[in-house]
This record gives sequence, structure tokens and C-alpha cells, in this order.
Amino acid sequence: MQQTMRWFGPQDSVKLIDIKQAGATGIVTALHQIPVGEVWTIEDIKERQQIIRNAGLEWTVVESLPVHEEIKRAAGNYLQYIENYKVSIKNLSDCGIKIITYNFMPILDWVRTDHNFSNEDGSKALLYNQEAFTYFDVYLLQRPNSENDYSETEKENALKFGNTLSEDEKALLFKNVLLGLPGSKINFTAEQILSLLDNYANIDNAKLRENLIYFLSEVAPIAEENDSKLAIHPDDPPLSVLGLPRIVSTENDIKAIFDAVPLNANGLCYCTGSLGADPKNNLAKIIDDFGDRIHFLHLRNTFRESETIFRESEHLNGDTKMEVIIEKILLLMNSRKLSLPMRPDHGFLHAVDEDKETYPGYSLVGRLKGLAELRGLEMGIAYKLNL
Repeated sequence: MQQTMRWFGPQDSVKLIDIKQAGATGIVTALHQIPVGEVWTIEDIKERQQIIRNAGLEWTVVESLPVHEEIKRAAGNYLQYIENYKVSIKNLSDCGIKIITYNFMPILDWVRTDHNFSNEDGSKALLYNQEAFTYFDVYLLQRPNSENDYSETEKENALKFGNTLSEDEKALLFKNVLLGLPGSKINFTAEQILSLLDNYANIDNAKLRENLIYFLSEVAPIAEENDSKLAIHPDDPPLSVLGLPRIVSTENDIKAIFDAVPLNANGLCYCTGSLGADPKNNLAKIIDDFGDRIHFLHLRNTFRESETIFRESEHLNGDTKMEVIIEKILLLMNSRKLSLPMRPDHGFLHAVDEDKETYPGYSLVGRLKGLAELRGLEMGIAYKLNL
């Protein structure tokens, strides 16, 4: 596997020299400074590319080329935004950057209710608690009609949970849920999120999937023509939040997307954490069924404490048997005669990094530890398989 690590750009407190010394050779990044929907120009792409090359690394994967909300809703200027997306794909390809990750999650990119869950050794992890989220949705945000999305028991349990929180803890929960987009430290406000939710009032799973398929029918052929690969990231978490539709959560979701647009350029970012958070997903089978459409790997692990709580775990110690996944990936790469780019997704916040301002899940040492563990596991399994 190609060893890569995510970098949020020149403002990232994790420096390129840190990533190089961690053992990565590739960088996964994006032009976060360009407003969503605007064209990524060749000039802007090459400027970032040169910064990375000057550090002795290579920009190998885009994460993410974001999809404008109007495309997701098939509303407003969505046709122009799709045309802009096509130009960005071509510009990236002209610069030699061929793998483009994106997601089709409405409004919120990903959600956790706790960004600093304390592990036994004092390190910090990301955690999702459905009771905490229900309390946020119904009692803090007070989303209109949100009470209809939960059972009476769920609302009662959420209220009991909320009654244990101080006012500061309630404010922190609110901040955690509405973190905003990766690469940004700006949270959504209640007014902003409620306004955005209104735009999805008449969009269910079927309609959102229809909009995704239309988008892909337009952009995947451009990617194919330019020898580029689109890699959709699964929903995180793989369940509805704020009453919003979710259409990349299950094996059946993935199959529907690939069947509708049967081009190899229409592919998957195989994220063991997002898919693994739903125990009904068979991660090994997903590799077997869709291996030729996997273009990028996010390797991380989760541990489900109960039906309502899951948290990030050590990369090699969680509900997903990473040794099974790595073996499947190595055999897949051998059959496809290529090396897929991989990054250790998320990582614990260790004491050495606590005073540094980093995006949740993206401190240096936690990801370095994950990268080293995954690299060692890969080497051992490759030796066993004689690859």
C-alpha cells in the first residue's frame, strides 16, 4: 500500500516534515481556501503541489473536492456547479493528481458527540453517543418535528442523559456536533443549521440517491476520460442524523451507486471506520464484491460499547479484524497489479500533542502510531502470503 497521511494545508499545525519523518511518502490534502463549488485552477493546484514537493513528498490523493449543497439538492445553480466540478477534475488530472475523494452527506460532513473521550491510558478518542445526539437534536437544537424521529423511550433516555450535564457540558456537546467541515475550525450556528435543514425538507433517501446518480452520470465520464478515479466516502456515522437522508451507509447503498453508473472511475473510498460502525456491514465481503472499484483506503477501527455508543479504537484493536482486512487488500492489490493509497484515518490524541491545536482525530503522534502498526501488519501478512 502507498503510505499517505492527511494534511490540511499550510495552516496545519502538523508540518510536512513531521509527516515525512513519520514514514509517509504521499500527502492527502485539499484546497480548503477555495469556496465550495468554485473551480480549482491549475495555478492553485500547482502552487500546493510545489509546496508538498519541496518537502520531499507527493500530493497523491485529493480529500476532498467538496460537492456543493445545491448539487446534492439538485437546486439553484447546481448545473453550473457540476460544470465547475468537471473542470476541477480535468485540472487535477492535468497536474497528475488522479484520485479524488468526495462525499454526498448533506450539510454535516461527519458527526461525533465527544471529541475527547478519555481512554484508560489517558489518551483521547472520538466517540458517538446516540443518546447524547438525541438530546442535542430534540432538547438543545430543538429541530422542528425532531421528536417524531425518536421513540418515547429514546427521548426519555436522552433527557435523562441531558439532565446529568452541566451548562458547560451542554455547550460543548452543541459545539462538538456542529463542528463544520474538515479543514475548518468554524462551527455552524443553530440558526445556520436550521436554515440549511429547511432546504432538505422534501428530500428523502430516494431523491438524494437520484441526485447523486445524476451528478455521477455527469462527472464520472469526465474522470474516466482523464484516467482519474472518484472515490466516494461512506456516511459517518452510517445512520440518519438530524432527519437527513443517508445513502452511502450499507453494502446495498454501494451496489446501487455502482450499478447506476457502471464506470470504473465511479469508485469507493473504503473506510473501515465508517462502514465498520454499523455491525451489519460485512467489511470483508465489500472488498470481495467491489474490489475493482476501491480506489483509496481509510484504515481505522471502532469499538461499539453498546447499541447506542461507538468510539474510535486502536487501529489494530477494535470490532474490525484488521488482519483480515489487510490480507484481503494485499490479495486485491496483487490481482489488480497496483498499490492502493492508504492513510491511517484518525488517531488518539496523546499527551505530547495536547497543547497543539489540531483538528479532532488528526494529531500527529496518534496517526504516526496507527501508520506504524498498519505498516508492520502489512509487512507481516505480505511475508506470510509470499507477496
